Amino acid sequence: MSASTATRRAYREVTTRRADQMSAQPDHAPVTPYAPAPGAPAELLAQLRADRRSAQWVPAFEREWAAALWRSPAGRSPGLYEVVQDWQGRLAHAPAVDAFVASGYDDGEAIDMAKLRGRRR
Repeated sequence: MSASTATRRAYREVTTRRADQMSAQPDHAPVTPYAPAPGAPAELLAQLRADRRSAQWVPAFEREWAAALWRSPAGRSPGLYEVVQDWQGRLAHAPAVDAFVASGYDDGEAIDMAKLRGRRR
C-alpha cells in the first residue's frame, strides 16, 4: 500500500469518527411552549361563569384577556397563553383554597409584603 493510500484511509477513518461523534441535535430536549386549544378561552369563560365567584372572576378575566389581545396584534402572543394558563390554574385550585379557608387556618389577615421584606433582611 502506498503512502497516499494509507493517508487517505487514515483521514477517512478520522473524519468518519468525527462525523459519528458530532450531532446537530441538542443535548437536551427543548421545552415546547404551552399552547391552548383554539376554543380554550371560550371554554374557560363558560367555566368561570358557572363558578360561584363569577361576579368577580368574569370581569377580571375579560380585562386581562382584552389587555393581552391589545398587546398582541396577530392574536398569537404568549401573553394570551399565559392568561388562559393562569385562569385555568386559578379555577383548578379554587377548591383547595376554599378548603384551606374553611379549615380555620386562615385568620383572614392580609399578608403585609413590606413586613415580609423587612423580616428577610
